[in-house]
Amino acid sequence: MAFLLRPQLGLSARRLATPLSSRAMSSNSLFDNLPQNIREIVETMSNDERHLGQTDTDKKAVSDWVTKASDASFASAETLPTFNTELVSRTYLVGNSLTVADVAIYGALHPIISKLTPDRYYSVPSVTRYFDHIQNNASIRSNAAAPDLVSFDFGNAPKQERKAEAPVKKKKEKKEVADTEATEVASSSAKGKAPVRKAEEAVSTEQAPANTSGKKEKKEKTKKEATSTAEGSKKGESSKATAGAGTAESGDPIPSMIDLRVGHIVDVKVHPDADSLYVEQIDLGEEGGPRTVISGLVNYVPIEQMKDRYIVAVCNLKPVTMRGIKSHAMVLCATSKEGKEGGVEPVDPPAGAKVGDRIYFEGFEDKEPLSQLNPKKKIFETIQPGFVTLETREAAWVDPVSKTIHYIRTKEGICSAPTFVGASLS
Repeated sequence: MAFLLRPQLGLSARRLATPLSSRAMSSNSLFDNLPQNIREIVETMSNDERHLGQTDTDKKAVSDWVTKASDASFASAETLPTFNTELVSRTYLVGNSLTVADVAIYGALHPIISKLTPDRYYSVPSVTRYFDHIQNNASIRSNAAAPDLVSFDFGNAPKQERKAEAPVKKKKEKKEVADTEATEVASSSAKGKAPVRKAEEAVSTEQAPANTSGKKEKKEKTKKEATSTAEGSKKGESSKATAGAGTAESGDPIPSMIDLRVGHIVDVKVHPDADSLYVEQIDLGEEGGPRTVISGLVNYVPIEQMKDRYIVAVCNLKPVTMRGIKSHAMVLCATSKEGKEGGVEPVDPPAGAKVGDRIYFEGFEDKEPLSQLNPKKKIFETIQPGFVTLETREAAWVDPVSKTIHYIRTKEGICSAPTFVGASLS
């Protein structure tokens, strides 16, 4: 095997691109303390600058992780729970693609992970998910020095329940007080008694001369007050419901009720019982690990283009079982304006978006999505006709009444379709 020259991490981009001499690669090399086989993979990958980090900040982070991987105290069963927490919202250690940091950490973890019993690796799901994703990466598997694959029994893994959160009931003290007062007034009116009033009103009443016509006027006035109070209470309740329409399912459907997030497809295969369906494992940065998602894209997107892809996921649809496998989300796709015959393609998140990033609609930034959409309310079906791609291929929701454009975006930028203009999104 030809001897490969190794660059040093932590240097400028210009120096990173320049191979070092074998003499310079002595004890000072960042890779020297890595296992021999992992060092060979890292050295090969280092010939491509992208694997060393895209920015100066990324390069430093890569260097720090490689240093950590070289520390014998890092790779131990005791450190796995802490590392598991760090990996909850990550697909890769640095940025959105594989770096030598991932390979170094993978090599450090291999002797530990390969000896874990199922109950142990089930207890650190994020570590297990990350390790399995890295070990199956083509850059590693194609290298003759790659360690043996570690097999995991995912089929018997404890099921992660994704229960919809119960809606938080807001206190309605003012409404209850108004209702109580209205009831008391109405009750008093029904019995022919004057309602209890404030001290000043009581004094004024006692000082007024008593007569039969006055009593009738008081009764009529009492009825009007009761009616007015009850109506006022209803109006107050109505205005409160309108104000909470952004978060309450009882309000009119608005796009912010839909929970969109950046997802990363870490595994994909054709459904065993349906040739037109993909079964994807999509990382959404959740502690329970990737969600299983079923997509009818086999006839539109080659499986190679689905692998390792970043997508926009609709996360609060009610789970549905498709040919025996339950789907826990939906991949948002653009359908050609010519219809499905013209093609279907997944919507892309903006460059720089991270796994689990919230995707929102401009103009609705302060609104929170519902924990789960009620299928009977047809919320998604009501909003979806306004989902389109513009002339720029950017994704947006167009208000059917005002025709206002609300871009679908993250803090990093606007989501877009790879090729389609004027497409519908679903």
